[in-house]
Amino acid sequence: MELIDQYFPDLTADQRDKFGQMGELYEYWNARVNVISRQDIDTLYERHVLHSLGIAKVQQFRPGTAILDVGTGGGFPGVPLAIMFPEAQFHLVDSIGKKIRVVQEIVNALKLDNVRAEQVRAEKLDDSYEFVVSRAVTRMAPFVGWVKKNISRNSFHDRRNGILYLKGGDLAEELSEIKEKAQIYELSDFFTEEFFETKKVVYVPL
Repeated sequence: MELIDQYFPDLTADQRDKFGQMGELYEYWNARVNVISRQDIDTLYERHVLHSLGIAKVQQFRPGTAILDVGTGGGFPGVPLAIMFPEAQFHLVDSIGKKIRVVQEIVNALKLDNVRAEQVRAEKLDDSYEFVVSRAVTRMAPFVGWVKKNISRNSFHDRRNGILYLKGGDLAEELSEIKEKAQIYELSDFFTEEFFETKKVVYVPL
């Protein structure tokens, strides 16, 4: 929690309480269903919670924003972002049912009434959203193909609706495969931990 407080000092008591509960909840559920790697449980707040919140350093979601988290796995980045933006609505999807069941248990325990978790492939979704978030589930070109149809035409942020994607490494070749002009934000500009040296948020307007 010290990490979260360090970078997000203006949290409400309720947000601090929810972030504080995450460690114990993930330890409990990960022992039963492996949703994140065993060694990462010890670095949950740095490598999962804070990493997810890198998106919050790039984009503040206004009340009423609809956000889709594709390939949420154990609930990242969707669960930390839902705590950070309680007035936005989050739809967390994954094709693996046991992961979604864990996410649902954690969402219930945290009393996150702005989150819906569902076992479904992104390609099958018909709903529309202002933003799609994800954490490196595939290369950008197929990902854009999956979700482009789901981006709402109703844009009410300063930044146009689109994708906010957590990625690492050299992305030049991958981003050359899409026609949209991506913007890259280095997470090392926001967080000093070594883990974030090569980590980025990629914004693709759609």
